Amino acid sequence: MSQTVDRALSILPLLAEGPAGLEQVAARLEVHKSTALRLLRTLHEHGLVYRQQDQRYRLGTRLFALAQQAMENLDIRGIVHPHLVALNERTGHTVHLAVYEQGEVVYIDKVESRYPVRMYSRIGRPVAITVAAVAKLLLADLPEAERRAVAEQLEYPRYTAKSTPDAAAFLAELARVREQGWATDLGGHEESINCVGAPLRGADGRVCAALSVSAPNVVVGAEELLQLRPLILRTAEAAGRDLSGIPSPQ
Repeated sequence: MSQTVDRALSILPLLAEGPAGLEQVAARLEVHKSTALRLLRTLHEHGLVYRQQDQRYRLGTRLFALAQQAMENLDIRGIVHPHLVALNERTGHTVHLAVYEQGEVVYIDKVESRYPVRMYSRIGRPVAITVAAVAKLLLADLPEAERRAVAEQLEYPRYTAKSTPDAAAFLAELARVREQGWATDLGGHEESINCVGAPLRGADGRVCAALSVSAPNVVVGAEELLQLRPLILRTAEAAGRDLSGIPSPQ
């Protein structure tokens, strides 16, 4: 039975590439056409595939409905929180999780530092979108036209001398973040606070959230904080796998 299920599920990635005929499906699965037809009929009965008039098969609307329902019910905070706690325990620093919603980047989780110094960030409050590392990660993943439109509509407060001055500088920074896959805020919002962030990617490869590690200069300098980048990236990757339902590599 497990082999049958495995073969049936193997059809879905094939059809994600585009419509395919019975012979093509059988060849990909390395099975007889009668076996492929039986599997396709079962998937068709459940609405997961659809047979077109040209007798080729494509993904069914039921599959997309299930995917949408799963995304709507996905508890990002609940799934990622253990990763934030583990990162906090490893580093001792404040860890944030943020998402992009309705034109704002909002913190949805936070694990406090073990040090007496506390950050003023609050769950549910928007971040300083033009300087925050998590904001850069989330906006950098937007399509180019949307990214440019957002950047040109923003105001650019001068929180510190290191704050992003204008849309051109912000777009250049987003391009760097998009290429390197991580982001920083080194004194851009508060002169004494540094931050390093990494993206969490969903099953479609798009950035669906971002996490960061922040610390004041009195606890750790910017260079020392940057040395945590590999750990931060690994944590974000592992959290993204959990969000996507992808098993961890053995």
